[in-house]
Amino acid sequence: MGIAPIDLQAIFSQVDKVGKAQAAQREGQALHQAMLGVQLQKKTEENIQQVNEAQNTGDGAEKVGDQKKRQGGGSHEKNKREAQEEENQVSVLRDPTLGNTIDISL
Repeated sequence: MGIAPIDLQAIFSQVDKVGKAQAAQREGQALHQAMLGVQLQKKTEENIQQVNEAQNTGDGAEKVGDQKKRQGGGSHEKNKREAQEEENQVSVLRDPTLGNTIDISL
């Protein structure tokens, strides 16, 4: 089925509108990209100009030394408890020759 001359006449009258719409769409995408670039640049400049807040450094050097002294006595008791727990656990029997030899026979 071919195109009738009346159809061609209707199509040609709308071609300029279609061309303008496509051009506007392309320009819109470029404009959108440009706007995003400007926003990113502004955000980066703000971050550069902004003074960052100091991070929490924790306890000072004086307090660290004091804490080690306080924890010194507690660590000995902790080691005793761990040793007692290990003794209370069921011991696993192991073969002393296990893993000492490699069989390479075919």
